[in-house]
Amino acid sequence: MNVSAHIEAVYADVCRRNAGEREFHQAVGEVLHTLAPALERHPEYLDTRIAERMCEPERQVIFRVPWVDDQGGVRVNRGFRVEFSSALGPYKGGLRFHPSVDLGIVKFLGFEQIFKNALTGLAIGGGKGGSDFDPKGRSDGEVMRFCQSFMTELHRHLGEHTDVPAGDIGVGGREIGYLFGQYKRITNRFEAGVLTGKGVAWGGSHARTEATGYGAVYFAAEMLATRGQDFEGRRAVVSGSGNVAVYAIEKVRALGGSVVACSDSGGYVVDEAGIDLELLKEIKEVRRARLSAYAEAKPSARYSERGSVFDVPCDVALPCATQNELDGQDAGTLVKNGVLAVAEGANMPCTPEAIEVFREADVLFGPGKAANAGGVATSALEMQQNASRELWTFERTEARLAQVMRDVHTHCRATAAAYGGTPDDYVLGANVTGFLRVAEAMTAQGVV
Repeated sequence: MNVSAHIEAVYADVCRRNAGEREFHQAVGEVLHTLAPALERHPEYLDTRIAERMCEPERQVIFRVPWVDDQGGVRVNRGFRVEFSSALGPYKGGLRFHPSVDLGIVKFLGFEQIFKNALTGLAIGGGKGGSDFDPKGRSDGEVMRFCQSFMTELHRHLGEHTDVPAGDIGVGGREIGYLFGQYKRITNRFEAGVLTGKGVAWGGSHARTEATGYGAVYFAAEMLATRGQDFEGRRAVVSGSGNVAVYAIEKVRALGGSVVACSDSGGYVVDEAGIDLELLKEIKEVRRARLSAYAEAKPSARYSERGSVFDVPCDVALPCATQNELDGQDAGTLVKNGVLAVAEGANMPCTPEAIEVFREADVLFGPGKAANAGGVATSALEMQQNASRELWTFERTEARLAQVMRDVHTHCRATAAAYGGTPDDYVLGANVTGFLRVAEAMTAQGVV
């Protein structure tokens, strides 16, 4: 069987059967088009149609979420949970509450999660979920009523050995608390391992809040080290100003670098003195205000609604906001300004055109399924603590996180070199490593 022709046929079939789901097509294409070396070396995976099976979710759930706003009006949203792969463990992946959420978005995220989770080396499968509900501007009471309605339907599909959601965009500690409370109320069980990202006082893990941002910076540091460099004295820009961005900024600063710009959906702020993390947290986490408030409070800062945060010269770029936020033009600007490394803190934030620009310019590029694996890895560590009724210290948990990210980096480089690429081809390394781990398990478990 011609491997390239087989891959193109699989991709064409995925696009045909999932019409209109552009982000899902993009995620599948990005993986499939790197798998030829693996499939040539393992023809048994062609015979058993592993790639086709991996592209088809094991289960897709779509449901109505009715809730009542503060004025007594009835609202209706749509909920999703796509349980993609349980070959390595229970489905694991976050819930996203954002107006852009639809089935295609959830499937792209769930597909990415298969490989990301496999890369951690921990026993977790891939899944994702969410709703087109927008928590911005909603009162705590409205968010609570929505979460309770959402969990009333979703609970029947969850369990610590079945499917374990966490947070994502729009789902933080507040939302996880409301979701967990409703699950507990309906099931009459304190099943701590059914959700991760919980408060430390009731089954959560130290360092889970920080894990995705910290992990992306650890991965970037490992990439820089391969060229004899580090973060000391380096300028960085971070897109976004949510959880991942905030803790990426914190870890860059801890490693001796300076983050001079970050963004939100309205624009971006530049602070040559270095982003004031405490002020940023107050504005985004306490006041839930727009980033423009940062510039109003800080004389050294300027805010812009024009252009891109990636227009700001930097040594390291950390896109931590959302999918396809960094395009080919942005990548060209970063390269012209001398960027050394780009690590994706968000899921698929760089377009294929941007990745090609980085590749041609020999810029170190860490794809999200590798670079932002720290969040789900620490979720798995939270599950481990829940199973043993333990609470590890922050230091112990962060040390485990750092080791996981080092291991992910090492495996990506080794696999890339072993399958015909250069060690710096982290896209090839991440995709093939994740694919082989899942394919081995799927083969052992039969055609299921």
